[in-house]
Amino acid sequence: MDEMIYTAMTGAIQTEYAQAINSNNLANISTTGFRADLHSFSSIPIEGPGVESRVNAVVDSYGTDFAQGPIMNTGRDLDIAIRGEGFIAVQAADGTEAYTRAGDLRVEPGGLLSTGGGYLVMGDGGPVALPPNVSLLVGGDGTISVQPLGQGPETLTIADRIKLVNPDPALLDKGVDGLFYLEEGAIADADAGVKVTAGALEQSNVNTAMTLVNMIELARQYEMQVNIIKTAEENADAAAQMMSLG
Repeated sequence: MDEMIYTAMTGAIQTEYAQAINSNNLANISTTGFRADLHSFSSIPIEGPGVESRVNAVVDSYGTDFAQGPIMNTGRDLDIAIRGEGFIAVQAADGTEAYTRAGDLRVEPGGLLSTGGGYLVMGDGGPVALPPNVSLLVGGDGTISVQPLGQGPETLTIADRIKLVNPDPALLDKGVDGLFYLEEGAIADADAGVKVTAGALEQSNVNTAMTLVNMIELARQYEMQVNIIKTAEENADAAAQMMSLG
């Protein structure tokens, strides 16, 4: 009886963990450049005398789905979407370099360029700093050209270039802040082969229909495991009544 309860309880806990991963994906359906987290269930035999036939269902988080999300045209000068593989280099909250696909850029009051999440965008020599300007253009290679304040269109000059990188996704770890980091704090080199499209944003790559179906399946699975625990309790009560009659 105890083994039955333990197995069902473990399964319920693991299902809760899987539901948390699935719910986080669902909550980020509208998050620019979001990459869905992946998980799977594994059957792990329980070791020990008398429980050789017992198997636990254990959830494994096996990384991130790096498939490209749909591209939406916005017409905004500071919106950029990476074409194909690659990432935008940013400065994380702790000062380390991290990588993102979110191209919803903005200019801070001091002229620093940041993402919509508030992370500073890295350039050739550190965070991108833009001078006061009338207008700006982002080229396909990440070059930012500005028309200085009080000058004509003929004075268009290059202010900086956004650092675009293309590390092996297998070497990237996703942080709790949604940014990607290279293992052991390594820094990726700029890659001239990464190209961007201005006036567009990449949307989340979460499959809404599949995520909703997974949510329903996990809810039913959790309910089944809880029912097993209730059945074990009812069986224990019935056995106790039989013993008292005896």
